[in-house]
Amino acid sequence: MTRRSVVSFVCFGNRAVTLLLSGRSVRPLQTSVRSIASRPDCGFKPAKVAVVTKTTRYEFEQQRYRYAGLSEEDLKHLLAMKGSSYSGLLERHNIHTRNVEHIVECLQREGVEVRVVKRGEYDEEVVRWADTIISAGGDGTMLLVASKVFSKDKPVVGVNTDPERSEGHLCLPVRYTRAFPEALEKLYRGEFRWLWRQRIRLHLEGTGINPTPVDLHEQQLSLQQHNQAHRRTTRDTQRRTGTVNENFSEPNLLPVRSLNEIFIGESLSSRASYYEISVDDGPWEKQKTSGLSICTGTGSKAWSYNINKLVEQTVEDVLRIGKLQTGFDIPLDRKFIEKVTDEYNESLVFSPENRRLFFSVREPIVNRVFSSSGQRGFADKVCVRSRCWDACMVVDGGTSFEFNDGAIATISMSEDDQLRTVLLEN
Repeated sequence: MTRRSVVSFVCFGNRAVTLLLSGRSVRPLQTSVRSIASRPDCGFKPAKVAVVTKTTRYEFEQQRYRYAGLSEEDLKHLLAMKGSSYSGLLERHNIHTRNVEHIVECLQREGVEVRVVKRGEYDEEVVRWADTIISAGGDGTMLLVASKVFSKDKPVVGVNTDPERSEGHLCLPVRYTRAFPEALEKLYRGEFRWLWRQRIRLHLEGTGINPTPVDLHEQQLSLQQHNQAHRRTTRDTQRRTGTVNENFSEPNLLPVRSLNEIFIGESLSSRASYYEISVDDGPWEKQKTSGLSICTGTGSKAWSYNINKLVEQTVEDVLRIGKLQTGFDIPLDRKFIEKVTDEYNESLVFSPENRRLFFSVREPIVNRVFSSSGQRGFADKVCVRSRCWDACMVVDGGTSFEFNDGAIATISMSEDDQLRTVLLEN
């Protein structure tokens, strides 16, 4: 077979790879969905802005050992013993602090009323007060900020306050960290686009339900501490309701929205997660896996991408087997393998404005009892019935709900849950 015939065998489309095996076409995972962010009708100038700041590693270490009464010298020695640099952490903290001060000063010069809020103090009252919320940190801070904003009319803007150490996919382009006055000017003149990011909502029903979450954002919990935190919230719920547990015959909408992903699985990662799953009201299927991830278009660049991406070694092995099995002259040079790998991996990413869920079943066990008819795919609704002993449903890596035997989660999207964010060009 000629090289041109091989191009017919492996067709490179718009961010998708189509393989033709034995004359049969295999549909690509998905085709590219271009963002359709909308132009504003006019400029945008908020009157009241809440600036929510991240907790730096330096601040975290200070808080962590404050109970022991450690001095700064003690902290330096302790960090050195762990292989961390006190001066390095302090330098990154100072960079973040200066960038936050820069944001605040720019807003105040424009006559905007500003409240600076540490992420541990960020709550519903702050959200109600502000016209706009600025996340001053990285992607983790942006996820926390977004989780408490339920109105699609309240803009959320992310500013990366340490671009050298934080990727900041959800933030403005990094040059606006120092050129924040230019970003404000563009907002005032309407030289931007609204990006309406779809989010996931969760309904919980069944037996033994505790709808009170454990907030993981400010806590670095061991497995034992995580379990204790859930038990404390369960006891608090019992005292409040007077019942051993809560039963919901009707789905109960949880007070959180997911911008990236939901993860369902046993708390102990080495233990298999047992649950039943139904996709788009289809038949229930028993699964035993390493957990289930359900993401948005925003989250398709994050954990979901890393769950499903292929490496060049795997692609080369598959193409080599295809060459042996078919007799086709499939090129195995590095450039071709790299192109196939990149095209496949790019096909895993879809638009943040796309109102579809993407589920990924991690490492399913398949035998005569357990099956996995689809290891990944798009859906409008996913229902999961827990058969786990000590499992959690974690929202954006920061909010954890108990999800044990008898609990049923319905994961879906609604137009009402869109998050209004800003898209600025570099």
